[in-house]
Amino acid sequence: MTLSEKYKPLTDAATTSEVKDLQVREQDGVLYIDGSAATGAIKDQLWAKYDQIDPNFTSSDLVLNIKTSPDAAVTKVKVTTDSSNLNIRKGPGTDQPIVGKAAHGEIITLVSQASEQWWQVRTTDGEEGYAYAQYLTPEA
Repeated sequence: MTLSEKYKPLTDAATTSEVKDLQVREQDGVLYIDGSAATGAIKDQLWAKYDQIDPNFTSSDLVLNIKTSPDAAVTKVKVTTDSSNLNIRKGPGTDQPIVGKAAHGEIITLVSQASEQWWQVRTTDGEEGYAYAQYLTPEA
């Protein structure tokens, strides 16, 4: 089975969800899916579909790089770590690679609440990913 076949339900879901600029390519044993979703909820649905195909994201044969449109921003949150930077991860989980950091006290954009533990955020630099919700406080 090719990677395109393995992840066909995911690429079909991306197409059905009208992910813009959708690009799917296979390189060196890894399938790359890139594009832009209109909302954080669509991105969360794609991650859920990925989890159905590869529970706990253990295969390491897919890179899901779906950004959300800047107008999908919902609200602002403050990073409330004790004193350190907050890791921003590629996906919802500590096993996901770190794609950026947000400083203690920084105000960032909440894109969606993927789960009670993981929220999708966007930094002021435009870096987007998932952060542990325990260290985020909604701004009034």
